[in-house]
Amino acid sequence: MLEAVWIGFAFSIGLLVRFIGLPPLVGYLVAGFVIASVSDRIGMPSEDGEILSHVSHLGVLLLLFTVGLKLNVRNLVKTEVIGGCTSHFTLSVVLFTPIIALFFDVTLYSAILLAIALSFSSTVLAAKILETKRELRAFHGRVAIGILVAQDLIALVVMSVASGTTPSVWTLGVFALPLLRPLLFKLMDASGHEDLLMLFGLLLALVIGGYGFELVGLSSELGALVFGGMLAKHPRASELSKSLWSIKEFFLVGFFLEIGVGGLPDADAWWFAIAMTALLPLKAVLFFLLLVSFKLRARSAFLSGLSLSNYSEFGLIVASVALPEWLVPLALTVALSFVVSAPLNRVAHPLYERFARRLIPFERNIRHPDEQPVSLGYADVLIMGMGRTGTAAYKYLQDSCQIVALDSDPARVLKCTEDGYNIFFADAEDQMFWEDLDFGKVRAVILSLNEAEAKRIATQKLRQAGFEGIIVSHSMHEDEAAQIIAAGADQAYLTMSEAGVGLAEHVRQKIMPPRVHR
Repeated sequence: MLEAVWIGFAFSIGLLVRFIGLPPLVGYLVAGFVIASVSDRIGMPSEDGEILSHVSHLGVLLLLFTVGLKLNVRNLVKTEVIGGCTSHFTLSVVLFTPIIALFFDVTLYSAILLAIALSFSSTVLAAKILETKRELRAFHGRVAIGILVAQDLIALVVMSVASGTTPSVWTLGVFALPLLRPLLFKLMDASGHEDLLMLFGLLLALVIGGYGFELVGLSSELGALVFGGMLAKHPRASELSKSLWSIKEFFLVGFFLEIGVGGLPDADAWWFAIAMTALLPLKAVLFFLLLVSFKLRARSAFLSGLSLSNYSEFGLIVASVALPEWLVPLALTVALSFVVSAPLNRVAHPLYERFARRLIPFERNIRHPDEQPVSLGYADVLIMGMGRTGTAAYKYLQDSCQIVALDSDPARVLKCTEDGYNIFFADAEDQMFWEDLDFGKVRAVILSLNEAEAKRIATQKLRQAGFEGIIVSHSMHEDEAAQIIAAGADQAYLTMSEAGVGLAEHVRQKIMPPRVHR
């Protein structure tokens, strides 16, 4: 009964909203409210909410663990991350508190706590959106995740103060956790590549990280993130993340359902939620102006700020501790912010292109940390994306021609530079990058980017910028390949098919005699 209702409603409404162009997670939120409205009529057991809450919690822990697998601690200790987070938190509380106190019948103390709860952005939604678009490692993705982690730490402090509890003395042992990294690396190596690897990830995320941190008075969410981050430098971190993908996605459906199932709001709750949702543009503008002031380019500030323009599930946790009577209004506020934020982030890049001319004047006239090249020099071939495919192409061509590579992952650019590659940081979906770029003597471009949409956009920008050389791309699916070719590429090869052809060619060379030309 329980599984039938959850899965049935989530799939049906999720599919419906996808047909109208919204992300399925919006449908999951709506499904939660629908389930709440009909639960009495269909005889849902009272303990179902507790089960759904547990499933939701597991999904959040797994998401944060996989985010940690892709994190680099050095990227968190950045001026734009620490400064952007603390400045935005302070300004949000200062601006939101009088608005809440003026329009709603609450004490100053409650208004401050509500403002604090609303100052946070959703780690779950932002990470989910960035991960779906494969932008977690992009510069703006790293900034957004860094700010979210810093916000979560602030939220943990607020909850500790509001609840009157303090962490146990064993909390200090957290600072010794890096000493366990060699042991964790060995355990991961010994886990192989199949089900044991998946169980190792679940053990760290849910048991040692999640439950372990709770035992010492810390947040289980922080524990999952920390243990994921401890494995981030392991060569097989991405493999572990992929092994947990399906389980994490299923449990996260429970998170979005739980928000809706939490209770049907009354008129006052709707008024509060609508009013706070109307203030989301203020939150976005604050993030943009602050990040630009911390030397980011307008595009990075816009994309990071847009992904953070929502309200956080941590606000619900703060409310459950300090303001339980506000839990339903805040849950509705969070849900509405998701409904607004998710579709906007889906079209974040086209939105920036539309407003770029108005946003760029806000940039500071200095060297930016996300600066991009303006000339490709004397290179013959440009490779965009230096993952496994791009790196293999680079190595194959480096002895026969001059190559330049571009990638949107700053850490990967740094690593490739240290390894001797001619590589620069750049984002293929950045309109201004293409407008300012001098192609030099480049005759061919290899698109080895992860995201199909990024390859399609890059192809369009190349042609619009007047590039007449060869554009070759790889693709995982035939429909994506057709879209890339339609955008102007000369060829779009199916990666798996080409791998099969390559294997067959090796076999043919071994068993077939060489042809004699006469």
